[in-house]
Amino acid sequence: MSSDKLMELTDANFEKEVLQADVPVLVDFWAEWCMPCKMVVPTIEQLSEEYDGKVKVGQVDTDTNRDIAIKHDITAIPTLMVFKGGRIVRKFVGVQQKSDLKAAIDEALA
Repeated sequence: MSSDKLMELTDANFEKEVLQADVPVLVDFWAEWCMPCKMVVPTIEQLSEEYDGKVKVGQVDTDTNRDIAIKHDITAIPTLMVFKGGRIVRKFVGVQQKSDLKAAIDEALA
């Protein structure tokens, strides 16, 4: 992760940083070995910069944070979810267009 706006989300901090957040949160469930996951990273980093202060953006490494991945039924990666008020409001599986992710974030901000 190269953007300083991109959070590392873990089993330990997920509830505080995502479920209890007072702003929408875009979560990228990924793994180091996953090539499609690596394709999503530049988009996720751009969104973390563009929405700085309005939305949290973070990544969950599903290899090292299995509990949270299992709890959210992650069966394929990359999976991207937009949370608002502790609830999942949008879920995407696979590589996504930036415009689709922006639309989901904007909807959560409305």
